Amino acid sequence: MTQITCLHPTYLLPIEPDTTVLLKHSLVMEDEKIIAILPESEARKIYPTANHINLDKHALLPGFINLHAHSAMSLLRGLADDLALMEWLNEHIWPAEKKHVNDEFVFDGTVYAMAEMIRGGTTTVNDMYFHNDAVARAGIHSGMRTIVGCSVLEFPTGYAQNADEYLAKGIAAKSEFEHQQGIYFRLAPHAPYTVADETFRKIIALSEQHEMGIHCHIHETAQEITDSLKQYGVRPLKRLHNLGLLSNKLIAAHMVHANDEEIVTLAQTGVHIAHNPASNLKLASGFAPIHAMQMAGVNVGIGTDGAASNNKLDLLGDLRMAALLAKAQSNNPTALGAHAALKMATLNGAKALGLDKEIGSLIPGKFADLIAIDLSDIETQPLFDPVSQIVYAASRDQISHVWVHGQCLMFNRGLTRLDQEELLNKAHWWQQRISDQTPQ
Repeated sequence: MTQITCLHPTYLLPIEPDTTVLLKHSLVMEDEKIIAILPESEARKIYPTANHINLDKHALLPGFINLHAHSAMSLLRGLADDLALMEWLNEHIWPAEKKHVNDEFVFDGTVYAMAEMIRGGTTTVNDMYFHNDAVARAGIHSGMRTIVGCSVLEFPTGYAQNADEYLAKGIAAKSEFEHQQGIYFRLAPHAPYTVADETFRKIIALSEQHEMGIHCHIHETAQEITDSLKQYGVRPLKRLHNLGLLSNKLIAAHMVHANDEEIVTLAQTGVHIAHNPASNLKLASGFAPIHAMQMAGVNVGIGTDGAASNNKLDLLGDLRMAALLAKAQSNNPTALGAHAALKMATLNGAKALGLDKEIGSLIPGKFADLIAIDLSDIETQPLFDPVSQIVYAASRDQISHVWVHGQCLMFNRGLTRLDQEELLNKAHWWQQRISDQTPQ
């Protein structure tokens, strides 16, 4: 038996067409899909027996898409702060991961991160980590739309011994879980400085064979570029271009250090960018030329990176930061306006994942991945423009409702599928375990 639900917000922000704001319009969903958007009076007349939910203080919009995350690292939040990237990785994060990362750690940490993301309005996460099956199970358990990024490195970890084993485990996990609703897989070579040319060639071939996108850290730091010039004689992006990696299947995470010529290359090859403003600032990686990329036609979405380097999985907060940074970095106050920023967190992310026909905007036929934001608080009044208020003034605490596949995962700030007390107990257990085994 089908279930029809009518949502009645004050403002409905479909994202498509651009800059559209609908007043007193209702969204109708049947099971997992949006079936209609129409004036509220008509919705109440046509669907009198539906489940009607009044959102008269709210804006309704597509759920946020976190285009780059390491979800399980939520259990390492605050372990090593105020350090440069390579020191942070080599001396703190990788040693901690070697000690603690296993299937249980990844499942618990990913579920915990997903709870935080759901509370912040994120409905889709493009993840990159180890123990791919644990990430998939966490997505199923949490109800979040999950892209499992199958990490690939040349060196051993507790998960695999070499690049071929990482790849084999990723393909095996895809075969096991790919038919689960809302679970997708990508190959995720960690970075040009941790993956060899031959492995990149294998990844390109496997991407074609298994119809998998690719997700990789690229040009995150200036040191990465300096080291590549010494080792390969070319900048990392050029090396990857020569190998044939650049295409519309690739999501390049960070891409902080892109020059004018490289921005043209990104646009011509269709590479998508996952912009991570908070992580870039915290690790002092630099300022990504986002406005220049968008002016060149490069598709840019937004990510949080992991909680170990952010330290919040707060896409709404990072969205405001991205908009302000774009203005300052380009010396242009019109750069990345509120509507464009909101599109970056929704439809642009969906396009990067190849899911823009399914999610990212409120259009009949798409999946009902939705969030409602209460704009009645002191912090978001008076209200002249709901989009401006969401991007520049609202906080994630004002996100009141979340749906994924038409299933309500948060209602009036209460998680409906995950147990908050259980999550906190798990976090405290891991805190104690990691603290006991970490030298002071």
